[in-house]
Formats: sequence, structure tokens, C-alpha cells
Amino acid sequence: MATDVVMPQMGESVAEGTIVRWIKKVGDTVDRDEPLFEISTDKVDAEIPSPAAGVITEIRAKEGETVEVNTVVAVIGEAGSKPVASTPAEQPPLESKPVASAPAQPPAPEVAKTSAPPPAAAPSTRPEVPSTEPEHAPATPAPARDVPPPKQDSAGASPEAESDRSHRSSPLVRKIAKEHNVDISQIHGTGISGRVTKNDILSFLEGSVQPAQGAANAQPTPVTPPRTGSAPVVAEGRPASGAAKPSASTAAGAGLTGQVVPMSIMRRKIAEHMVTSRRTSAHVHSVFEVNFSQIEKIRQAKKADYERAGAKLTYLSFILKAAVDALRAVPVVNASVDGDNIVYHKQVNVGIAVALDWGLIVPVVKNADEKNLLGLSRAVVDLANRARAKQLKPDEVSGGTFTITNPGVFGAQFGMPIINQPQVAILGIGAVEKRPVVIDDAIAIRHMAYLALGYDHRIIDGAIADEFMSQIKHALENWDPSQA
Repeated sequence: MATDVVMPQMGESVAEGTIVRWIKKVGDTVDRDEPLFEISTDKVDAEIPSPAAGVITEIRAKEGETVEVNTVVAVIGEAGSKPVASTPAEQPPLESKPVASAPAQPPAPEVAKTSAPPPAAAPSTRPEVPSTEPEHAPATPAPARDVPPPKQDSAGASPEAESDRSHRSSPLVRKIAKEHNVDISQIHGTGISGRVTKNDILSFLEGSVQPAQGAANAQPTPVTPPRTGSAPVVAEGRPASGAAKPSASTAAGAGLTGQVVPMSIMRRKIAEHMVTSRRTSAHVHSVFEVNFSQIEKIRQAKKADYERAGAKLTYLSFILKAAVDALRAVPVVNASVDGDNIVYHKQVNVGIAVALDWGLIVPVVKNADEKNLLGLSRAVVDLANRARAKQLKPDEVSGGTFTITNPGVFGAQFGMPIINQPQVAILGIGAVEKRPVVIDDAIAIRHMAYLALGYDHRIIDGAIADEFMSQIKHALENWDPSQA
């Protein structure tokens, strides 16, 4: 029995993923849970394991293609199965062939004489960005039929085409449109068959692209052609036709010169996710200074015991534990917004941002409130190591209810982090370092750090955010050594 391999959902807000490379090819034998292909999303780069053992009989999505979650990308047959004759990744372009007809019948009229002209493509008002929408092979031409042309409005666009435009978009695009009360039919899609892409709707929201009706009046941005004999700039895993091309003004840069490098798949998706978050949540930040002297004493006394148990006792371990307890005490910080409703989550699933050489991902410590300090320390080390090795599973980067990020590891005093949607708060950790402070009217040297909470002011007021931070500060400054 054949098994379908689908694009996994690597996070609740992820609607699609890009296939970076196929580790196995058509005709290869694969074992269950053996790495099958590698994907990239705005949350993670990961190797996807095979859901079954057998032979890969078909690959339906080529490397570099972006497809929606739950889309079938390959088929695994039973042992001994033969590959499908041709797969979309290998199939040559389709050729139009004349349709055979009986000699007594007159030839069918040309479609071009009865079909409405296609709507004019909207000229770009900014440098092109590689599309993140799926690419499809052209459909086989249907036999020509003598049909009346569709009715057109005064602008020359078919009403049927306008009403159908909302269907030519991904679930993520429709979600963004709903959140911002945008009529997708007013946006001119630059994707296949007029499909509205994420870049289209984000550009529309920024005001850099006019609605479809006014597209004809926009002036195109000049594009600098590549030098003779030079290869076009190609985005990672994308064909040259979809590559990012710098505009003349950008390339010239008032006389500046430099190298033009397209964003990686992960970087593009991080950018989209962050911009969407800024548009969605009313960001406010609150910064608290915390004395880590008590924590430092406990670390020095206990870190050897933790290392023997296969864990590292870091400042992050204590902060994570304190944050988990505060989330239970102030549940609205562990919530999310669904339209006009507030969803209070029963689980406390804390995401820990991990910096990689090629981007940033956020693996999630599930049911963090059920773990003690040792259990949290082990979980953080395990997730970080497997994140860097691209061995995270789909459910390990999804379901987060709160996020912690640690810019202090690089020496930052503090940061103002952007909320990880659909959550409503994120905690940033500054560098823990010795500083002079006033204690009992005397100057003393203590281990100090700043903690910054970014929160969504739509449902969290300043008093609530400060209550949450006060609980974390009190726990860290008065930690009971017996609880370590």
C-alpha cells in the first residue's frame, strides 16, 4: 500500500514550507524515520523523516519549490514497487498538440478571437522578491470552443476573475487579509495565474503597491540588466526567472558598490513573520534590573552535580523556571488573541530562541511547568543541540505559548524583542555581569542583568506586565538553594 509524504506544519502559524533538497531520489529504498528531505520555514530548517519504509515511487515537488502544509510532496510504495514513469520534478515542459477532429466538422474557431485579453500585470514599484508561492506546471490546453467572451466592467477586468481572485491565494495570505480587513480582489497577484502571494499583500499593506484597478497608471522601476556573460542572480533553490533583481537606484546606491546576495529561504520567512507580528500586536516593553548574586552562588555550588547528570546549570535555567512559575501566576501572559476573544492556554510551552549560523529558530519546551530545574536544563541543552544539527521534529517547533530570547549571550545589555505570533509576550535576557550597585546605602559589586518583557498591549496592561516581571525578579533574587 502506497504512503503519501506530506509537507509537515512546522508551527501553528506556518502555512507553507520550501523544499531545500531531496536526500532520497525516485527509486531509492528508504527506512521508516530515515531522513527523506530537508525543508526551510520561518521557524526552522529541518530534515523530515520518512513516514514509512519502502521505495520512493514518485516525487511531486522539486527542490526550491514552496508548497502549502499537508500537500503531498512524494509517494512511498511497498518494497519492490516500480517508480512512476515521470515526476513533476523531472517532467519536460508540456507541448501543445492539435486536437484531432472529424473531416466533416469545420475547424474550431481560435480562442484568441473570442477570449478577453488578460489583465495587465502590475508593474513593480520595488525590487522583485523571489516568490514563496508554489510553482505549478502549465495546464494542458483545452480544445477550443466557440464561447461568448465574459462580460467586462468599465475597467476592463472580468467580474468573474475579480470574484475568483480571493481563491487564488494561500491560507496565510487570506489570514493576513482577514486580520487587516483587506479585500484580496483589490490586490493584483504576481504569482502563477494571478495568484496573490505574501509579498503582494505585504506590499499592499505597506502602501508600496496600488490596487489592481490603478495598476495601469503606475510607473515601472527600471531594472539593471546583468553584465554580458554573467550569470543571473539566483535565489537559493529557485529558478533564475524568480530571482531577486536589484533596481538601478538600489544597485547604484548613490555611487556605492557592493555584492547583491538574495535572502535565504529562512531569512525571507523570518522577515515576513517579524513584519506581520509588528502589524498585528501593539508592542510595549518593560525593563527590570535583577540581582543575580544569589543565583551565581547556587550555580557555583551545583554546576558540577548538574554536569554529572548530563545538564548545564546556566542563568537561563533559573530564568526559565522563574518565568514558568510566573506564567502560572499571571495566566494572561500565557494567552493568545483569537479575533475578539482571549484564549487562556492550559499548557505552559516555552520557546527558547536559538541562534544559528543561517538564521534563528525557536524550539519549544513542552509542559515546562511539569519539569524541575534539572529537567528544564536538560531540555534546553537537548533542543539547542538538535536545532543546530537540523534534527528537530515538527512538533518541537510548534505549540509555544511564551518565548524567551537571550541576546545577552553576545554581550547585549538588553533588547526589545518582537513577539512571536500568535503569542502575546516575549522575555529578553541581557548580559549578566558584575556592576556597582547601591545596597543598604553602600556601593557593592554584584552580578546584575536587565530583563525586558515585550508584550501585546491589546490584552496586557502595564500593571499586569510589571506584576509578571516582579514575580520573576523576586524569585531570582531570593532563590532557595534547596530548590536547585
